[in-house]
Amino acid sequence: MTIKDIARLSGCGVATVSRVLNGHRDVSEETRRRVLAVVEEQGFEPNANAKNLKQQAGKSVAVLVKGSQNLLFADLVEQVQIRLGERGQETALYYLDEDRDEVAYARQLCRERKPQGLLFLGGDLECFRRGFGDIHTPAVLLTNGAGELDFPNLSSLTTDDRAAAHQVIAYLAGRGHRRIGVLGGNDSHAQISHLRLVGCQDAFARLDLPFDFQSQYQPCRYSLAEAYEAAGQLLDREPGLTAIFALGDVIALGCIRALMDRGRRVPEDISVVGYDGVALSRYSIPRLTTVRQDTAALAEQGVELLLGHIQGEQTQPVHRTVPFLLVEGESVARLDGKS
Repeated sequence: MTIKDIARLSGCGVATVSRVLNGHRDVSEETRRRVLAVVEEQGFEPNANAKNLKQQAGKSVAVLVKGSQNLLFADLVEQVQIRLGERGQETALYYLDEDRDEVAYARQLCRERKPQGLLFLGGDLECFRRGFGDIHTPAVLLTNGAGELDFPNLSSLTTDDRAAAHQVIAYLAGRGHRRIGVLGGNDSHAQISHLRLVGCQDAFARLDLPFDFQSQYQPCRYSLAEAYEAAGQLLDREPGLTAIFALGDVIALGCIRALMDRGRRVPEDISVVGYDGVALSRYSIPRLTTVRQDTAALAEQGVELLLGHIQGEQTQPVHRTVPFLLVEGESVARLDGKS
């Protein structure tokens, strides 16, 4: 199986397939998903050629990115690569579909290319629970906490997603919003979005706000197009919502477009809050109110932890959270009559 075969099966050009496999962002989401679907179906391994094997085996840090549309991970990838480069480390970058088992893929990498370390950007804890015991390479998971798994070679750094989501709902309630929808992710206990959903539910209960999970929550992937569709489904069920909390900035941006296409102004008719604090949120119209994750701290501490494990200076796993900040933009209106 070659890139030409992938191009033929996906109906795309060879150059387009190459851009998808190398993580370029100048490819439409539909094209990217079509190519990745063929890659998954055929078991094709990008970059698995003799040259890369020779150059990377035993020398590189493998960075596994869960999902190709998550804007937060795009920021983290850049910062991680810079920091690894400053420390003389080669980086081998792998983009995986949101639904793929990243731990199974990591096991294969360890067998075939023997990386010095593994850095996971995003991860399903159930995949780790099921398969990480076979991996003995030093590893760090960013944006999800793995402390409950108790693997000696796996550290983790994450934001306190539960507390951050609780603060968002309290913020909206403080501005007079009582009919609030939640958009994005899924309710799997092993996924990042689960703790955000739990934080929302905690706040709804504490503040005595109405929340019907089946009606006011709509799952979707971290994708502009899927967020657009999901926002429409949420509004069809709950047209009286005055605010939507999107569990990722990319979801919030897709949601805003859906609202505007339905004739709903943001924030005059409905408010939107995102999560991540990616650069694009500061330049969107309106500027997005969002939870800003500290990507600089995640990248810096993640790289330091991983290199400490690789060099034998860090002998015990570490699991901790990094600070977050709720940043007010222009996407939330007050309904309580205050200025």
